[in-house]
Amino acid sequence: MGPRAGALLQRHRRNLGLLARFGIVGASGVVVNMLTLVLLRRMGPHFDDAVVGLGATDFNLRWYHVYSTIAFLVANLSNFQLNRTWTFHSSGHSRWWREYWPFLVVGLGGQAIGLALLTLLMHPHSPISLPTDVFDDSSGLRNRLYWSQLIVIGLVTPLSFVLNKIWTFAAVRGGHPELADPLREEDALAGSDVT
Repeated sequence: MGPRAGALLQRHRRNLGLLARFGIVGASGVVVNMLTLVLLRRMGPHFDDAVVGLGATDFNLRWYHVYSTIAFLVANLSNFQLNRTWTFHSSGHSRWWREYWPFLVVGLGGQAIGLALLTLLMHPHSPISLPTDVFDDSSGLRNRLYWSQLIVIGLVTPLSFVLNKIWTFAAVRGGHPELADPLREEDALAGSDVT
């Protein structure tokens, strides 16, 4: 195996390691998100109640949108801190606020997509709504909101990983040569093959 292939293999291993750590942090974020959601659901109005009507449509801003967004914000902050210190090891390379804002923006983009998916999973006339005869809200394991939130988290997480690796924690790549831009790393290795 040549140096270029070895560098490519090393880069893929490093990315898989980052993805694994990001996944572990994400799993802890799912727990934080769901605990927050359960707490809000128990303390607040019924999750299907409308907060604000959206014009002449069949759709409303509902309490489950509010609960999901608050749960996202709590989990987002927890995930950011863990990713900053453990996954990407960037805490010594950039200021907290400088990395948090892109992380929050990426998360808010994911949350916007997630709210649309959540609405489709919860709305009774949606083609992908969870069936109310199975998810009748009779127990925690049969709660439509909890299952919808878990499905949304599972679908949005891969996009979040890619955007955070590329944008939010970019300062790490600039501070550590071993985490340099893969294209520049490959070009450097290609140049060393010539000499």
